[in-house]
Amino acid sequence: MTKYDLIIIGSGPGGYVTAIRASQLGFKTALVEKESLGGICLNWGCIPTKALLKSAQVFEYLNHANDYGLNIKEFSSDFKAIISRSRNIAEGMSKGVKFLMKKNKIDVISGYGKVKPDKVVDVDGIEYQADHIVIATGARSRILPTIPQDGKKIFGYREAMNLPKQPKKLIIVGSGAIGVEFAYFYNSLGTKVTIVEYLPNLVPLEDHEISKELEKSFKKRGINVMTSSEVTSISTKGKGVKAVIKTSKGEETLEADTLLSATGVKSNIEDIGLEKVGIAVDQDKILVNSYYQTNIPGYYAIGDIVPGPALAHVASAEGILCVEKIAGHDVTPIDYGNIPGCTYCSPEISSVGLTEKQAIDQGFDVKIGKFPFSASGKASASGHKDGFVKVIFDSKYGEWLGCHMIGAGVTDLIAEAVLGRKLETTGHDVLKTIHPHPTMSEAIMEAVADAYDEVIHL
Repeated sequence: MTKYDLIIIGSGPGGYVTAIRASQLGFKTALVEKESLGGICLNWGCIPTKALLKSAQVFEYLNHANDYGLNIKEFSSDFKAIISRSRNIAEGMSKGVKFLMKKNKIDVISGYGKVKPDKVVDVDGIEYQADHIVIATGARSRILPTIPQDGKKIFGYREAMNLPKQPKKLIIVGSGAIGVEFAYFYNSLGTKVTIVEYLPNLVPLEDHEISKELEKSFKKRGINVMTSSEVTSISTKGKGVKAVIKTSKGEETLEADTLLSATGVKSNIEDIGLEKVGIAVDQDKILVNSYYQTNIPGYYAIGDIVPGPALAHVASAEGILCVEKIAGHDVTPIDYGNIPGCTYCSPEISSVGLTEKQAIDQGFDVKIGKFPFSASGKASASGHKDGFVKVIFDSKYGEWLGCHMIGAGVTDLIAEAVLGRKLETTGHDVLKTIHPHPTMSEAIMEAVADAYDEVIHL
C-alpha cells in the first residue's frame, strides 16, 4: 500500500490549493479526483460562467455602440460559439492545474475516493495510506422535490452553461448569485427570462438597498422578476415546461422552453465512507473545529462540505490554514465576518461585513454613507453610471462594519474594504488615504466622506 503524508479527496479550489501548500511545506502529497482537475468551480462554475458573462457584456457593448460614437452595422450572437469559448477556457484552466500538480510533485490519483478507518483512502478498490486525510468533495446543485431535474427541460447550473441551443423563454428559480448571473447572461442574448424568488428580495443575502437596485436594473432590462413567489408544481408534457407559481396575489402559470433550478447547493458527503470512519455530520455538513479537524484524529474537511459560506476563496483559505496547522505553524482561525461575496451579473455586486439591518439589529449606532456612480467621472466616461457604494460605520469607535456595492466592476473594488476591515481601519483612515482620480475606486472614499458629512462631489 502506497503511503503519503497527506491525501486530499477532491481537486476544486479547496483541494488543489491545499495540495500545493502541503507540497510547499514538505509533505508527500496525493490528490484524488473523480472527474476534472479544478473541480466544479474551474470546470462548471466560477471560471466558465465568467467567460459566458464576458460574451454577454461584449454583445451589450455592440448593441449600444452608438452611445460611444461608433457605427456598427451588422453583428449577431452565435450561441454555440459562446458556449464553446467558455468550455475552451475551462479546459485551459484545468490544464493549468495539471501543470501546477506536476511542478509541485503532487501525485494525482484519478478515480472515486472514499475514506476508510485507520487513515486509509480507497480509490476504486485500490487503497492508499496517509498520516493526514483532507476531505474536499465540494457540493452540487440542490434538487427540490417540487423541481425534479431531468437535465434537459429542468436543469441545474452545470447544464445551464452547456445547453445545445439557446432557449427562447427561460424560468430561473432562485435569485442567489447563480440565478441572477444566468438571468443576465440569457437576457443579454435575447432570451425572455423570468426569475422566481421565494423571499421578498432578489439576492436576499445582500443589503436591502443593493437588492432593490438590482431589481430595478433587471426590470429595466426586461427581466420578469417575481419575488415572494414559489413554484408549487411543474409539468414537462409537450414541448416545453409549465410551472405553477404561488404568489401573494394568487396562482400564476408560466410557460417556457426550459427551467433552471438555482436554489442553492447540496454537500457531497454521501457515499464517501464518513459513517464507517465515524466522522460527525450535522445538517448536511461535516463538523470541524477552527483548524478543520473532524472528530476523528487524522481526518480533516474543508470547503463547501463544512459550515460557513460555500465560496471558492473560502475553501482555498481553509485548506491553506488546515495544512499549516498540521505543519505546526502558529495560525489564526479565519474571521468569517470578513469574507467578501461577489456576484457577476450586470451590474455587478460585491459586499463584505454587516448589512445595515444586521448592524442595527446588533445594537450599533451607525453612520451610513452612499455615493452613486452617476456622480463619478470615470463611470460617466465609461458609460456605466448605474449603482452606488454604501458604507456602514460604528458612530462610537469608527469601526468599518460593512461595505456594499453595485455597479460596473465593483467585484474588483471590494478587496479595499476587506483589507481595511482586517487592519481595523477607521472611516478617518479611509478619508485620508488618497485615491486615484478618475477611477471607480474613489467612490469608496466619497461614500466614506458622505458618512462623515465631508463628501465633495455630491
